[in-house]
Amino acid sequence: MNPRFCVAVSVSALLSINTLTAVAQESDSKQNLDEVVVLGQKQPYRGDVPLESLPQQVQTISSEMLNQLGKTEFQGALDMAGGVARQNSFGGLWDSFAIRGFAGDENLPSGYLINGFSGGRGYSGNRDTSNIETIEVLKGPGSALYGRGEPGGTVNVVTKKPQFEKQGYINLSAGNFDTNRVEADYTNKLSDSVAFRINGAYKDAGSFRDTIETQKLDLTPSLLFLLSDKTSLNYELEILDQETPFDRGIVAIDLDPTVVDVETFYGEPQDGPIKIKATGHQFLLQHDLDSGWSVLAGLGYRESSFEGLSSETELSGGRQILTRSEIQIAEGVGANQRVNRQRRERDYDATDLSARVELTGTFETGSMKHHFLAGLDAYDYELDTLQNRWRDGWLTSTYSVDLNNPVYGQAQDQVLGPNTDRLETQEAVGIYMQDQIDVSDQWKVFLGLRFDDFSQKVINRNNDSVSESEETAVSPRFGLTYEASDNLSVYASYAEGFRPNSGADASGNTFDPEESQSYEIGMKISSMEGRLNTTVALFKMEKSNILTADPVNAGETAALGEAESEGLEIDITAELSDSVDLMFSYAYVNAGTTTDLYNFDWGVNLPAGSELINVPENSANLMLNKRFNLDGAEAVLGFTLNYVDDRLGETIDPTYRLPKYTLLNVFGSYQLNNQAKLTMNIDNITDEKYYVSSYHKWWTTPGLPTSYTLGVTYNF
Repeated sequence: MNPRFCVAVSVSALLSINTLTAVAQESDSKQNLDEVVVLGQKQPYRGDVPLESLPQQVQTISSEMLNQLGKTEFQGALDMAGGVARQNSFGGLWDSFAIRGFAGDENLPSGYLINGFSGGRGYSGNRDTSNIETIEVLKGPGSALYGRGEPGGTVNVVTKKPQFEKQGYINLSAGNFDTNRVEADYTNKLSDSVAFRINGAYKDAGSFRDTIETQKLDLTPSLLFLLSDKTSLNYELEILDQETPFDRGIVAIDLDPTVVDVETFYGEPQDGPIKIKATGHQFLLQHDLDSGWSVLAGLGYRESSFEGLSSETELSGGRQILTRSEIQIAEGVGANQRVNRQRRERDYDATDLSARVELTGTFETGSMKHHFLAGLDAYDYELDTLQNRWRDGWLTSTYSVDLNNPVYGQAQDQVLGPNTDRLETQEAVGIYMQDQIDVSDQWKVFLGLRFDDFSQKVINRNNDSVSESEETAVSPRFGLTYEASDNLSVYASYAEGFRPNSGADASGNTFDPEESQSYEIGMKISSMEGRLNTTVALFKMEKSNILTADPVNAGETAALGEAESEGLEIDITAELSDSVDLMFSYAYVNAGTTTDLYNFDWGVNLPAGSELINVPENSANLMLNKRFNLDGAEAVLGFTLNYVDDRLGETIDPTYRLPKYTLLNVFGSYQLNNQAKLTMNIDNITDEKYYVSSYHKWWTTPGLPTSYTLGVTYNF
């Protein structure tokens, strides 16, 4: 293990041990804790600066909103965030998104944080919302603080914490496509200084896609120890067990995805499901020092696996009978009638060990007040990737199915040979500092600086080659806020970013890290006595060494060069009356390459200005709901509108585009009594045919047709 990582973990552990020792001695001397004050749980990388005071655009999605809208998966919840676009979901088996046009590596899950720890590294399936208290979408650059992130923004999931008062609920829901789900949450105290919480969900569901069935268990127990009136220790365990078949979606015929039915599955049911298992541990120690200073220390460990067989539409033009010539059609080969497939076996494993320690507090220099934060974090990440493959010969089509009436059961005698056998290790240490300075009542200056030291080693076991790299980077950040009044503030920020690129290309070569520059100016307006809040932001980002999914060597990654994204975002939240709430977001994103690229493997030239895949130029979300009295009981009725512009659907073919769409969703609830509530959700009520993302014109993911869910929640 890298000595730098050992030092970082040791510092965090020693600080935690020393603090706990002091606390234990203090507790022993008291013999008895007559009264324990529940500490406010601080968020890492935050300090004591409120979200609304940061010189950037911030959008929060609460658990109450998730329940109201019937959002049970993290990816669906992000659909309500402005400027967030769905990306390649790897057969529907992980969460992937772009913020303000930039997505990271499309062949890995998107990076996001869980209580400040990485939640995107490895294989954690489709994250459930049962344990989510709040989703924070911090738009704009955050690498100077969080490190190794995308310049478009950072998503942080804040989980539900144990409480010292009894609370709990159980929710049962059922819907079309044989969807059944149970969710439960319970918290209480074990003593005056120890509380626990256990929540989770189990889902057994079919799909609008033929033959697709999912079983999924999420379980997240946690404990909170109040070691004194100034010290707390929180432990969270996360268990995921998910089984879902691999599904690459539909094929577009003559660049038109609407030709085939969205229900048609071109995989092979005989392959069975992909099995994803993940176990995560988080330890969070908070100790409040004198004069308002705090020490936060954390340790996280996650292991995950992704295993199973899949049959996927063949992307190689020479092996795909969809592209056969007119002569071959005349000979009865039948282009546009059958689709050829290849078969894969995956065995992926990942481990992720993370640690951090930070000091936060305030001090004054003259008339200026400083909100200061300094910390150190580190991680040790290992990714073991084994993939075997079988495919037809160039002129044969023995593993094909009819486009409109596939007959399954062909997966029997293929011998899968080695395709990818790779072990990647990453080790990194970061040191960060942040200071928001109240120069006066109106002027605030934000300064941030981060140093990263990163090393990577990729062993290709197919040819016994080894690629190694080591990088260091300094990421500064500057922000300025002018609070013109209690209701109006304007801000400007600049940041530089650094993100190591994981993996290697089809030849086994590691990639140079991404480097970025970001600019943002914005305005925050509060009116109607704080009931109407609006944020408007203009942004521009430049990034080098970006990656894209390799459309020729499927499952591999390729460098795309430099890119730029600029645009406008508007977020509005409002209480229009005592009974009517509104949320609106709009994003204009113009994202594309800024350098010419000729790729010899693809045989195509991508000129500067080429669009980035799956990024709509315009998108908007609207939610409106009303609370009212119905026969003496509280009821809610509302709707959401989601608009997504047309998007590029394939990196090497600018003529393939996913059509724009607008979804109308309706939701409602009725309070039966103090403890029981009925809920109703109808999504895509107009049954619009749409496509959420694409890897290639022959791997396009269709959206859900009209779906409904009825549920009952019992609180205790």
